[in-house]
Amino acid sequence: MDTGKEENKYQKKILTIPNVLSFVRICLIPVIIWLYLGKKDYMLAGIFVLISGLTDVVDGWIARTFHMISDLGKVLDPIADKSTQIVVVILLATRFPLMLFPLFISIVKELFMAISGYYVVKRCDIVLGAEWHGKLATILLTTTMALHLVWHNISAIPSAVTIVLSGISIALSLILYIVRNTGYLTGKIKAE
Repeated sequence: MDTGKEENKYQKKILTIPNVLSFVRICLIPVIIWLYLGKKDYMLAGIFVLISGLTDVVDGWIARTFHMISDLGKVLDPIADKSTQIVVVILLATRFPLMLFPLFISIVKELFMAISGYYVVKRCDIVLGAEWHGKLATILLTTTMALHLVWHNISAIPSAVTIVLSGISIALSLILYIVRNTGYLTGKIKAE
């Protein structure tokens, strides 16, 4: 019983270390835009994208390891991730048009997650968090973005391979989220 209380004591909290790290990632977005468009310092912009990605991994690890998972974090973390990804992919698409492939799939995935997540909350009274495949897709896309920022004259083949792999990982994650969220909505998966 005490373990359950320990795990749930952060559920309704706002000010947690993982939530602060998610907020920091949101604050890094204008810095990345300024570095990319204003200063045209692609290397430094890439470093900031990697820092953003690392804080994502760290906040997830802290949340799980120290039982700091909160309802706000379940919403704030993906907002920070997706906002960063979409902004950087749009920036990169101005120079690498194939980036529109993962961008389109990301937008479809996020629309599905927002709509189905809303109905899961209404019907099942739970806020669903990110799954491992979503984190993996985030890591691959972040790595692809950083690679294209740091290696701003990347040749066509490595560029295409990394972009397509990122797009495929996002598509597979979308499929797995469709299975999970529709499972909750249809009652095939029971809320714990």
